[in-house]
Amino acid sequence: MKTRGMKETIVHKLQGAALIALLAGAGLVAAHGDVTPQAVDTASLPQLGDDWLEANPFRDNPEAIRIGDSAYNQNCARCHGLGGVSGGIAPDLRKLTPGDDFEDEFYIQKVRNGVTRNNAVYMPPFEGILTQEAMWSIRAWLETVHVE
Repeated sequence: MKTRGMKETIVHKLQGAALIALLAGAGLVAAHGDVTPQAVDTASLPQLGDDWLEANPFRDNPEAIRIGDSAYNQNCARCHGLGGVSGGIAPDLRKLTPGDDFEDEFYIQKVRNGVTRNNAVYMPPFEGILTQEAMWSIRAWLETVHVE
């Protein structure tokens, strides 16, 4: 009896995984669960325009850091961890090098375009969802929690 119950559980899990894979392949499942991005109010920051910058214009800006803290918690913490401390599902963003224009460019490309490997979405693209100001505010806040 016990073996039959275990087999049924395994079969149900495999059926569920197959359904999720099928739906994901059809674009009907969002990465990391059903997460609705939250709007970020950046009206108090200088507006950056339509051209995407490759270096963070809000580095050390207290207002951007305040906004970035809230924006991170609302949009990023579910996968990257509270306070930037990764729980293992996604990279620990505290390890991005502060003040590094190369890492700024790496960061903004990943946030804008998302991350996909082998047709699996590891991180959804946020371009068109979060503004450039919101993305750079998050990066400004991340630099305040940096660890080696």
